[in-house]
Amino acid sequence: MKQLDRYLFSRLMALFGFFALVLVSVYWVNRAVSLFDKLIGDGQTAWVVLEFTLLTLPNVIRLVLPVAAFAATIYAVNRLSADSELVVMQATGASPWRLARPVAVFGLLIAALMAVLVHVLVPVSRAKLAERQAEVSENITARVLVEGSFQHPAPGITIYIRAISDRGELLDFFLSDAREPQEQTTYVAERAVLVPSASGPKLVMFDGTAQTLRNPGENLALTRFTDLTYDIGALMGARAEGHIDWDELPSQDLLFPSDEILTATGGTRPEAFRILNERVAQPLIAPVAVLLGFAALMLGSFSRFGMWRQITLAVIGLIVLQMLANTVDSAMQRNNALWPLAYLPALIGTSVAGLVLWWAARPRRVRPHPVRRSAA
Repeated sequence: MKQLDRYLFSRLMALFGFFALVLVSVYWVNRAVSLFDKLIGDGQTAWVVLEFTLLTLPNVIRLVLPVAAFAATIYAVNRLSADSELVVMQATGASPWRLARPVAVFGLLIAALMAVLVHVLVPVSRAKLAERQAEVSENITARVLVEGSFQHPAPGITIYIRAISDRGELLDFFLSDAREPQEQTTYVAERAVLVPSASGPKLVMFDGTAQTLRNPGENLALTRFTDLTYDIGALMGARAEGHIDWDELPSQDLLFPSDEILTATGGTRPEAFRILNERVAQPLIAPVAVLLGFAALMLGSFSRFGMWRQITLAVIGLIVLQMLANTVDSAMQRNNALWPLAYLPALIGTSVAGLVLWWAARPRRVRPHPVRRSAA
């Protein structure tokens, strides 16, 4: 890289580090506060909260990187213009295309970082986070089974246990399920046990009755049972063992998903291929956003009032690009065959940035001033 390229590249990287640190901190702290309230309220320790927030960090960085790169480009070019450095560069013959070269290299570097996050780090962190959430959910399920007091593990659910035996049996068990406004079911059993299963923990009740009150009409149905299974794991948000989400799989597993993966996710091969293309297209947004912001600031000439019109135009362009990406994502989720649309926002953004750079680099004709002749 030449000296001019190195100078612009170093300015962009320094500002990118600053904006990325600030945005990641703000986003991460906001996420950590919500996790802190939820997990501490469920009786978890501060170490569990810290572990969960660290596992969400790769996805937070993935979301923040394009915005930080865009902000760094806007700030750097605006600062160069305010300090007249940009005017000097252009006066030496550097065209907008020439100045865009280090900006493009900067955008490609951010895209490479995002590719590592999207294809490797984010799936690994989400898989680990799902595993820890399942463990914490089972711990919470066991914790709410406290003898001698009424517990409310979820809205509309009330549990009471007279005593817990040495063998772990729940004696004189009471459970009221009023989650449905038109139906309320009350379970009363002499004893119950908590049993782990592939789909989450189950509550097995023995020798009891189930009273169901239905409205309107106030109809009461009474059922006696010898044993009855209640899915308390689903009540506490526990996930079925063996079930995984597409976001938890690395990209190489999406290219040729095995039958085991399709069974665990409940998806199809076209859906896996669509998600893979979405991941490939995500890092392309970073260089497009960077070039779009740089091209917008190349419009116009030096002004003592700053480049606020160009900055506004760049921000509007980024918003439109994100809206287009959201629209394309919604269309692909409805139809997996539309996976080529994943590359449409990057293609349109690059075309618009190239068109704006061409417009900024076109030769400007100076209108000749009429010569006034003085009267003899």
